[in-house]
Amino acid sequence: MVDNNTMMEFGKCIECGAKETDGLTCYEMFQFPLVWEHNDPELYALHFWLVSSYMIQHPSNFTEEGFKLMVNLFTEAYDNEWQTDYILRKNRELVSKIDKITNPLPNNKRKRIYRNWSMTIDDVYAGGEENAINKIKKWKEQVRRDLEK
Repeated sequence: MVDNNTMMEFGKCIECGAKETDGLTCYEMFQFPLVWEHNDPELYALHFWLVSSYMIQHPSNFTEEGFKLMVNLFTEAYDNEWQTDYILRKNRELVSKIDKITNPLPNNKRKRIYRNWSMTIDDVYAGGEENAINKIKKWKEQVRRDLEK
C-alpha cells in the first residue's frame, strides 16, 4: 500500500515499521492525533513532539541537511527541556539557514531505510484520543532513547 508519504509492505511501514491498523498506513494514522489536538490545548502543546517524532522515523521525507536539523533540534529540545515557544523560535532560526528541508524527489523515488523503533505512530493511534497525551509523551522519550542507539 502506498500513500503520498509512506510505503507499506506486508502490513508494515518499510521505513518506521509501524503496523497497518484499521487498514491505515502510518501516515494516515498520523493524521488522527493532528485532528485530536484541535480539541485539546494540552494535546496541542505536544504538537512539536508529535510531528518531530513521526518525521524522525521517516527520514526519506527530508534532505540530508533537513533531517540532521530535525534530529539536532529534537535532541537539544528534549535534553534541555525547552519550552514549546523556544523550540519553535529556534526551529525558524535554523530553517532559515538551510536551502531545503523537505526531499524534492517524488515519493516513489525516495530511498527508504528500515530502522527498528521501539514505538511508532501505530502505538499512539491505537491508544485513541483519550490516551494521546500520555502516548505522545512516551513516544518522544522512546525516540530520544532510540536515537542514542
